[in-house]
Amino acid sequence: MRRFALIVAAIVAVAGCRGPKQGTGMSGKMDYANYFEVIDGGVVTVSPYDGSCDTLLIDKPLSNIICMSTSYIAYLSAAGAADCVGGVSGIGYVSDTTVLRRYFGNLKEGEKPVYDVGYDSALDYERVVSMQPDLFVTYTVSSVEPQYISKLKSLGVPVLVLYEHLEDHPLARAEYVKLFGALTGRYEQACEYFAAESEAYNSLVTEGDAGVLMNIPYGDQWFIPGGDNYMSRLVHDAGGKVLGAKEGESSSRVISIEEAYVLAGQADYWLNPGWCKTKADLEGVNPVFAKFGIERIYNNTRRETPAGGNDFWESGCVHPSMILEDLVSIFSGRDTLFHYYVKVD
Repeated sequence: MRRFALIVAAIVAVAGCRGPKQGTGMSGKMDYANYFEVIDGGVVTVSPYDGSCDTLLIDKPLSNIICMSTSYIAYLSAAGAADCVGGVSGIGYVSDTTVLRRYFGNLKEGEKPVYDVGYDSALDYERVVSMQPDLFVTYTVSSVEPQYISKLKSLGVPVLVLYEHLEDHPLARAEYVKLFGALTGRYEQACEYFAAESEAYNSLVTEGDAGVLMNIPYGDQWFIPGGDNYMSRLVHDAGGKVLGAKEGESSSRVISIEEAYVLAGQADYWLNPGWCKTKADLEGVNPVFAKFGIERIYNNTRRETPAGGNDFWESGCVHPSMILEDLVSIFSGRDTLFHYYVKVD
């Protein structure tokens, strides 16, 4: 018998979502996050695409969760529930050492193995069903439900879709630790973790006017995040400004190499230049980069896996204060041993 009921309600208005009951010790609205609430006996997720809500009710803490994003592993770990990770999507992209150890069979007494269930377009449905997961947690990039989610539901697999990747504030993303805490019976521990993390983050926020060029072309398109974007907020809170970012917007816009050249003339720093680890790598991408004249270049690739996974997007989601500390150090001219960043020489 399933441990919980998954009730899906298509509700156009967010106000139609169920609120928290009194006396449960679990709050409804979050401090920063926009797309989920914790309710009595479960959680509610809110789609930023159409405002519809999914209500997940549980009667026992979940202990076998399949995570389709490495960030979910980090949330469970921060909530003290790393043992609840039962499956992952692409083990080569995972940084968490406990999950890796369990995947490779080095189990301690009482531990369960971790399985790789594949990717959304090539999911191992037989493996997923055989695991009898308490929950399959995933994400979408539009309001249209992907085919693999529909198939999982038809096979009786409970699915929860999250939208933390669309939250703009770094602490909004970190607050999803509360959702995973609520699912696994560690809500109080998760709240304590978030309180400490938000205090650490806010204590580091500073003002400044460092001009920052972001990214390099991806394919033939150079994306600059909007002024309200996650990365723009981190840069702003560290005392910088993303050059070319449109204020009041979250989505990225595409710029030309010519516009990037103009922005480079205003830049004090260049952050997150793709896969490049040296200035020679950058010049190999485009020789014109040598003419940008930006000496202080830093990339968020210090904690990469051999397969190309990046812990910046895994543990960084629950440690925004560590990312902010890196950026504050960079903009202050301190080339210390960073958590996630390295200098591109």
